Amino acid sequence: MAESVRESDLRGMLDVVEAARATDVAEGLPTVVLERVRALVACDVLAFVELDTARQISFHDQSVPDDDDPGDNDPGDDAFWRHYWDSLPCCYPDRSGDDRSVTTLSDFYTQRQWHNTGMYVDYLGQFGVEREAMLCLSAPAGRTRRLLFFRGPGPDFDGRDRLLLSLLRPLLNELYQELERRRRPVPDLTPRQWELLHLLASGRSNAEIALELVVTKDTVRKHLENIFARLGVTTRTGAIAQAFPTAPY
Repeated sequence: MAESVRESDLRGMLDVVEAARATDVAEGLPTVVLERVRALVACDVLAFVELDTARQISFHDQSVPDDDDPGDNDPGDDAFWRHYWDSLPCCYPDRSGDDRSVTTLSDFYTQRQWHNTGMYVDYLGQFGVEREAMLCLSAPAGRTRRLLFFRGPGPDFDGRDRLLLSLLRPLLNELYQELERRRRPVPDLTPRQWELLHLLASGRSNAEIALELVVTKDTVRKHLENIFARLGVTTRTGAIAQAFPTAPY
């Protein structure tokens, strides 16, 4: 039988949207948003994390309830990172480039296989994690933003849970970007500097930018020096990330 959402589910999604638009936080997602998402898709712990998997660092991590659980992991923890790339559910977005699909542990492992993984034995098993669903949001290149739904022993995430998370993803993605725009004021740049930055973000070289703007390469270089100074960065990548913080490069 095809899964469907109920009227209460739709009201719950509207509650998530209203909570995000009415609340500001310095980073991540408002706690009230995580609580309302958790009310929609039941789990023992809901965590929101942003990771730089290449450098093995975290920019922030949040969880509800807020206590000693896998959502509060130190992503620099040796056990977590030692097994990260061998754990198929963990590294799936990195290896596949797919940040749109809702995935669960059971997409990759049987329960017996999960219990034999290093990630379970050395890390998540101590928190009693038997089931997990993951929803990713768009993030800059080299980072991943994830909502992780953890459950202990009991029922797995079902078709309704997947459907709700699939419907929530574009809403949460847009809400997160809206929060980022509110948190980061638009840099004070000239129209010409913005034009150059957009060309830079499209991957053009200095020579190609000079050709596009009908100026010399020295002029482009000087523009970049001024832009870097205004943004407080030293690299092209840094300038793009600062000027377009919500863009998924």
